[in-house]
Amino acid sequence: MTDLLHNTLKQYFGYSEFRPGQTEVIGAALSGRDSFVLMPTGGGKSLCYQLPALLLPCVTVVVSPLMSLMKDQVDSLQAMGIAADFINSSLSRDQVDDVLQKLHFQQLKLLYVAPERLLQPQFLQRLSQVGVSLFAIDEAHCVSQWGHDFRPDYIALSQLKQQFPQVPLMALTATADPATQQDIRTQLKLVQPYTSISSFDRPNIRYTVQEKFRPFEQLVSLLKSQENQSGIIYCSSRKKVDELYEQLHNKGFAVGAYHAGLSNEQRMKVQDEFKRDHLQIIVATVAFGMGVNKPNIRFVVHYDLPRTIEAYYQETGRAGRDGVAAEAVMLVDPADISRMRSWIMAEENQARAEVTMQRFNAMAAFAEAQTCRRLVLLNYFGEANQTPCGNCDICLDPPKKFDGTVLAQKALSCVYRVGQSFGMHHVIDVLRGSQNQRILELGQDKLSTFGIGKEQSHDYWLSVFRQLIHHGLLQQDITQHSVLKLLPAARPVLRGETSLALAVPRLAPAKTSSKAGKVQQKQEYDRILFSKLRALRKQIAERDDVAPFVVFSDASLIEMSQQMPQTPAEFLAISGVGQTKLSRYGDDFLDLIAEYLDN
Repeated sequence: MTDLLHNTLKQYFGYSEFRPGQTEVIGAALSGRDSFVLMPTGGGKSLCYQLPALLLPCVTVVVSPLMSLMKDQVDSLQAMGIAADFINSSLSRDQVDDVLQKLHFQQLKLLYVAPERLLQPQFLQRLSQVGVSLFAIDEAHCVSQWGHDFRPDYIALSQLKQQFPQVPLMALTATADPATQQDIRTQLKLVQPYTSISSFDRPNIRYTVQEKFRPFEQLVSLLKSQENQSGIIYCSSRKKVDELYEQLHNKGFAVGAYHAGLSNEQRMKVQDEFKRDHLQIIVATVAFGMGVNKPNIRFVVHYDLPRTIEAYYQETGRAGRDGVAAEAVMLVDPADISRMRSWIMAEENQARAEVTMQRFNAMAAFAEAQTCRRLVLLNYFGEANQTPCGNCDICLDPPKKFDGTVLAQKALSCVYRVGQSFGMHHVIDVLRGSQNQRILELGQDKLSTFGIGKEQSHDYWLSVFRQLIHHGLLQQDITQHSVLKLLPAARPVLRGETSLALAVPRLAPAKTSSKAGKVQQKQEYDRILFSKLRALRKQIAERDDVAPFVVFSDASLIEMSQQMPQTPAEFLAISGVGQTKLSRYGDDFLDLIAEYLDN
């Protein structure tokens, strides 16, 4: 079986090795077992169901929320010689009938559909007649009330287990904290699922947070450093998207605008031109992005503060999906934090508002963090890690450090003394000896930790507690009103068995570092040849009416520029080159490389 999997991987997908976790998930699908798959964007989730689909007897049905994602994935699969298609509202009635004919005659290995289409009784009956080998639920966080992008249509997918009890179901997502992970399993009624939780780390992405001082000038400076590269700029409102688009367009940038206020035709045109590299930059609301299958996005800028870490992580994850160095830059105005909190409190549904507020507070803490940005993200998603990344603004321009062991012990002890049953602000009030009525009523003024932190201000302690969360010593339980809970890593600190270095809290706005942004991941390759290969790729893509990345990714072109293959066998050894792509594109690329070497 191992040889069969590796041969299929190379023949169709052009890869020589599986990424961590893929083999086990594929094995679970082939054995008929449900699975829950959490892999970061660019981590190889799609392969987990695409490869077994080639080896299973009946069709694999992929549930996807966006039409653009379906088309991109189907174009890429067809370019690899895989029988795949999709059904959505962008197709005419005759086109839908053509796809259904292929399905009826078992000519498809993968069929992409939206949840609304899938759950139509007539469609479910058709699937039961032709037979289904696997259901793959992509963007599975949409099913969860705790997820950052909850969609009611996804809830009804629980019907699949009732109507197809023998068909394995694979739930896949790139963004889910522990509460969301459990809710996905429950909502989809997964039966003893094989669970694969990969690292959330995207080491090729550099995370940078800059305080806004002259945001447009800061943005233009970044764009000039990313000349001719693809990128997305996220804004919080349609009005801001339109204004920023006009400013950048007037500056001569190849830019497009995207938000829900534009017509479907306008949005599809912009997205298509971006995928085909006719536009370098998209200025957009968060309406743009989920399902963007463009692997060579080199930067993502958040012009405004996102509402949740899940949204931020997913949006930044659209950069560098090909594994090549990329940047995620966020511009933050501290005043936006209090403004956002006011908007959230105005929400009529108080239960929803509370969850939203808890998530936003975590996002605000990330923006204000003085510990490695990557550690904040990893520990938020439950991936305990205490090793700084060396590739974020905090690591590249570190804040001053001090021995915070005693302060940490005071903070952790206070969390323990109040029974791990209160939120951050309440614990700080106890530490600082507040005489507020609730503390007195609970008798917490009698605790040994009452008032032991009165020398420090509330904001100072706020920074300390956020750092303890970011270091993986404390956790805010989102299912219980964000009460603070001790994590196992807190024990040795409490016992004095290990020391803990903390950052001196920056209570005044931090200055933008001149060092940040100067460290780049080095990749040695012939950039002249790479430019020629990109031009050839675009020419072939326009001839075949597909996006350039469908032909080859930037990562494949970089490897060609390093290895300079001169024979079909050497070309086949390039990552991303399978048999179908060798036969379709091999001669053109080998001729160009040979001509380049001759000159």
